Amino acid sequence: MEPKSTNAPLKATVVVPVFNEENVISIFLETIEELFKARPDIQLEILFVNDGSTDATLARLIELQDMGHQIRIIDLSRNFGKEAALAAGLHHATGQVVIPIDVDLQDDPKLIFDMIEKWREGYEVVLGRRIDRSTDTRLKRVTANAFYYVHNLISQPKISSNVGDFRLMDRKVVEAFRSLPESRRFSKGLFAWVGFRSTYVDYSRTPRVAGCSKFNGWKLWNFALEGFTSFSTAPLRFWTYFGLGISLTSFLYALLIITKVLIRGIDVPGYASLIVAIMFFGGLQLMGIGILGEYLGRTYIESKRRPIFIVREAIEPSKNA
Repeated sequence: MEPKSTNAPLKATVVVPVFNEENVISIFLETIEELFKARPDIQLEILFVNDGSTDATLARLIELQDMGHQIRIIDLSRNFGKEAALAAGLHHATGQVVIPIDVDLQDDPKLIFDMIEKWREGYEVVLGRRIDRSTDTRLKRVTANAFYYVHNLISQPKISSNVGDFRLMDRKVVEAFRSLPESRRFSKGLFAWVGFRSTYVDYSRTPRVAGCSKFNGWKLWNFALEGFTSFSTAPLRFWTYFGLGISLTSFLYALLIITKVLIRGIDVPGYASLIVAIMFFGGLQLMGIGILGEYLGRTYIESKRRPIFIVREAIEPSKNA
């Protein structure tokens, strides 16, 4: 790795997707601006992406901009979801390094300076890795660990455990990410897929400063499905081998019945066991069809080639502010 000059000026873009976060924006902005006041060697660009908020989030952002805060606002035409909002932010970011971060301050902005130091050492991606998730519920921690385990078991490339969107990316990484054409996005997997030299900065996540998470159990489940089906065909392959196993078992059972009939004579089977078998294998068939449907549905959506997001308006700060 070739280290970068520590004396060269640096422009860093902080990408902040927001959805119904009117109570948190001011706290976040004050915190991050105060931190960067002590680093005149870094030119800070703060890029908010309003993901179709239904509260006063957009109005609050415009108000803060009018008050003189040098923030850029990308207002999407509707709620496209966090993955699309993140893609929109990366598309409009202009910094040499780009750092996506949540507005709730659970990811400590102070770590950005540690990430920049790692970047200056020659790394192109610096991942924020959570070493303490005590702020999450026990159920969320268990399901998150299960997701990472299963995903890395069946998928390539593997994704880093306990790493979210909080990371630093070199401009070349951002350009590589932007070149990916798919509209159904699992960003964690895409970040891993593009590769580049990576390292970690460990930290403990803190509670939200205000508001509540917009991710519920159903959204997290769909997010996990997106991850499994975006980077692995193992679920499809499983049903191939499972069906082969069932067929072999049925063949062996048929041989057993034939042998019993030849030795003991004709036996009348029970109807209860027959109904149970029909319902069991019928359920398996429907599950297999459902998994096929998941992949087919994603293929159908990708074939339409719709854009990932639509920008209603890009609101730039006043040059005279």
